[in-house]
Amino acid sequence: MALTLALMIVLGTAVGSIAYGRGARAGEAPTLTSWAIAGRRFGPVLFWFMNAGEIYTIFALLGISGYAWAAGAPAYLAFTSVSLSYAVGYWLMPKIWRAGRRHGLITEPDFFAARYGAPWLGVVTGVVGIAALVVYVQIQLVSLRLIVQLALGDVLSEAGAVALAAVLMLAFVFLVGMRSAVFAAAVKDVLVVALVVLLAATVASRVGASSMLDVFRLVEEQHPGIGKFPDTGEMTSVWLMTSALNVALGNWVFPHLFQVCFTARSGTTIRRNAIWQPLYSLAYFFIILLGFAALVGGSRPPGDNSNAVLLELVSRTYPAWVVGLLAGTGFLLALAPGSVLLLTSGSIFARNVLRPLRRELSDRASLLASRLSMVGFAAVAVWLTVGNGESLVTILLYAYSAIGMLAPGVFLAFLWRRTTAIGVLAGIVAGFVALLAPLAKDYWSAALPDWEPGLIAMAIGAVVTVVVSLVTPRPAPEAVEVGLPAQREVVG
Repeated sequence: MALTLALMIVLGTAVGSIAYGRGARAGEAPTLTSWAIAGRRFGPVLFWFMNAGEIYTIFALLGISGYAWAAGAPAYLAFTSVSLSYAVGYWLMPKIWRAGRRHGLITEPDFFAARYGAPWLGVVTGVVGIAALVVYVQIQLVSLRLIVQLALGDVLSEAGAVALAAVLMLAFVFLVGMRSAVFAAAVKDVLVVALVVLLAATVASRVGASSMLDVFRLVEEQHPGIGKFPDTGEMTSVWLMTSALNVALGNWVFPHLFQVCFTARSGTTIRRNAIWQPLYSLAYFFIILLGFAALVGGSRPPGDNSNAVLLELVSRTYPAWVVGLLAGTGFLLALAPGSVLLLTSGSIFARNVLRPLRRELSDRASLLASRLSMVGFAAVAVWLTVGNGESLVTILLYAYSAIGMLAPGVFLAFLWRRTTAIGVLAGIVAGFVALLAPLAKDYWSAALPDWEPGLIAMAIGAVVTVVVSLVTPRPAPEAVEVGLPAQREVVG
């Protein structure tokens, strides 16, 4: 029954996504713009689901519950990072949308190339963005592997489960693009809220507690101090603050969220979403509750894999139909965001890496190249995922650390006219050296052991960007204008 219900949810959503996507673009010729950003037509409802898709991914359900089970208080990162992200997004997202609307931008590297008057910078940022997105796809594939194995048992090997997960992810957007992704995002948002409410309302009785609040009492009794941050070590309150700030500053710099901004019909739509969506993230309270309940209930997933904690708890203590609902919802939580990540990677490759090398490439050929490159990036993500047992939170922070190197170039584009392409490139290089060089890593771990390394590297990149921009020629006025509002322009 569990497998049947999971397959019905996934297949039904897949068919609905393709049908909706084809219907929404009826009468339109397929173009890279319509495929990648849905013709810039998403109103408040569709944009809500598209944007909320990045709050409730499989990371939210499996990653945060597993982190609460394994580490306790550090799982509170989910609350702080989302709230800070939308505070930043309220200011930044409409500016991104406005630049995209006025200058016909489709991808984040388009913005870098236009704002700094340097097509080569679009290529550099495109490569960095694709690398970060492929790491982000890992989160979805690691989770899908666990869910496939839950649904199918030992029928598939680990590599087979990951490969099947990648194929399903590609299927969601390969034909229709962003419009099919928004349908899947809407379905999975409804399902995940229903699932979290159901599990949170019933989990106490499944683990021997009298109420939800009693779960917190019992977990503190059994594991004293689990709800507090340690005074020393890697996950102190300073780690929380620096990690949350790193996520908030890097969130909208991810190429797929840049591209999601371009799908909106107006800047007002974006701002309204930024106001209300932090409230939507309060469901993390219940997800953390589920992680603590698994600890109280003695959950021990194979290999103590924290990513599988919630799956183990539900499969052991709930009836088959709940297991099927979890598996089906989990599929969508990974497939919908993962498909957008791959779509974005393909868009960037075709438009910002391939087209500068082959300027005669037609829009039709670009669309084909974008689709085919998605398959290649999915294959790379599969290769990185097989045998990887790291926490989803750890993988997420890797991705944010990488993409954070582009953050100074994005924020300074709107804040300081003097910022130059050479300055941005120097900042990216300096940031990656500070993040990845062995000597630098050893120094940060000794000098600032509880700081998020990605935030340190981002700050160094920002300083280098400013200094180098001061000693290099000013960008052309028409390039600076990309980051400025038009006179008497109203965002609405």
